[in-house]
Amino acid sequence: MTNNHSDVLPFRIEIEQAEIDRLHRRLDETRWPPVLPGDGWDTGVPVAWLRELSDYWRNDYDWRAAERELNQIPQFTTIIDGQRIHFMHVRSTEPDALPLILTHGWPGSVVEFLDVIGPLTNPTAHGGDRGDAFDVVIPALPGFGFSGPISESGWTTT
Repeated sequence: MTNNHSDVLPFRIEIEQAEIDRLHRRLDETRWPPVLPGDGWDTGVPVAWLRELSDYWRNDYDWRAAERELNQIPQFTTIIDGQRIHFMHVRSTEPDALPLILTHGWPGSVVEFLDVIGPLTNPTAHGGDRGDAFDVVIPALPGFGFSGPISESGWTTT
């Protein structure tokens, strides 16, 4: 691994419509396997469940609403050891808040922490004590979310 670092740059999620259209075409063109007798969770993910998920993703999921929600959270990118790292950084309303890093596992994403950002950064608004406030940093692991893919060997999940 190299030791090159970069500036911290603001980041906004802006998925190009062409990418969403491409995903829709790929979902439309899915070649589904035949349903086997006894197709249930004990033999893997049921085809019917996958079809339902695909249909939701294709026809009902609101990509732009998800972008708007996520873009309300301050986000940034930087280069660490040659890897582009995306992270959320939400400062507390309390000036003496301690920093807290929340790291997702595998598989996972920064989205897992959306519901705890408010209580951690502004505990008094959630019935807590101001002394329990944190400045929250939530990085996406390399290869996850908007962090870049791993470009060299030597990286692990631990």
